Amino acid sequence: MSELRPKLGISLIKPHMLSAGSDDYPPASILLNSNESAFGPSAHARQAAIAACSDIERYLENPARLLAPALARRHGLDAARIAIGNGSDDLLARLARVYLDADSEMIRSRNGYLKTPNYAHANNAIPINVDDIDFTPSVDAILKAVTDKTRMVYLANPENPAGSYLPGSEISRLHRALPARVLLVLDCAYEEYVDAPDYEPAQLLAGSAANVVMTRTFSKIHGLAGARVGWMYGAPEVIDMVTRIGLTFPLASTSVYAALAALDDVAHQRRVFEINRELRAWFSGAMTALGLKVYPSQANFVLLDFAASGHSAADCDDFLRRRGIATRRFAAPAYADCIRVTIGHRADMQVARDAIAQFLQS
Repeated sequence: MSELRPKLGISLIKPHMLSAGSDDYPPASILLNSNESAFGPSAHARQAAIAACSDIERYLENPARLLAPALARRHGLDAARIAIGNGSDDLLARLARVYLDADSEMIRSRNGYLKTPNYAHANNAIPINVDDIDFTPSVDAILKAVTDKTRMVYLANPENPAGSYLPGSEISRLHRALPARVLLVLDCAYEEYVDAPDYEPAQLLAGSAANVVMTRTFSKIHGLAGARVGWMYGAPEVIDMVTRIGLTFPLASTSVYAALAALDDVAHQRRVFEINRELRAWFSGAMTALGLKVYPSQANFVLLDFAASGHSAADCDDFLRRRGIATRRFAAPAYADCIRVTIGHRADMQVARDAIAQFLQS
């Protein structure tokens, strides 16, 4: 047996998504499982990525010098408060490496983004899971859990996989009550899909508070999931710490130039937003009409609950996969009766709707 000894916390890391469970499914032709944008990136972004291949033999040094000013112009931000990462997942992992150490605590909503505990485990820190309210984070529960060991509070807003959110007033209440030594991490991967009038863009708080950061991604509404581009906004001191432990050449040149072009195509972003909002409402209504519980979503997916239907979510997922439709199930017990369905093209959503109706009638 090897005498190598990894960190103790690594052994606690578990998969947070369930595998399909069978090798005999046909290849999925309708992908509604990973919250990618079925509408793809801007045509300008595709062209920019192709053009960037002309010197792909070269490293792109310090991509933040290109992306940070562009993001600042697009969103009205301070470029000095922006960090760039290999997807927002990279930035979240780096934040944990910087601010969590052995036996420190990170508070999270128990049924929020299910990968979050892994960031703590990887640093021998302790994830503190607090109860939510019907899959919506509870500020009171989070605050009650704060101790002298708390170093980070993680909150996805909107949440995944439920699509729930907290209004700006609740985020502000949470921040006001946190000690200054606690970092509030707002993971806003789905912010561009939000239409709730009481939602407050996280950049406002992250731009004014020393202990708040916001992470965002190009993987969702910009349609660049395969490019792996994320960014973070926060106090310059936090940006400095996170940048110090980044990779030497963190992003491919094709990814950076695709992201720059995607930022400029506002018309594409608006189109995807409107289509998603329309189809999210239609599909949610269709599922409710079939007798399923649908959690109100502010993202590009909806969570379906089969508990009261007399049918199994696992069986439905199997039924769909055998018909080439991929949806998502999760390892957490709270989601045993649920499947998450990404919003895709209208025709694909209709096929999914009809297949679920057929399953429920079987």
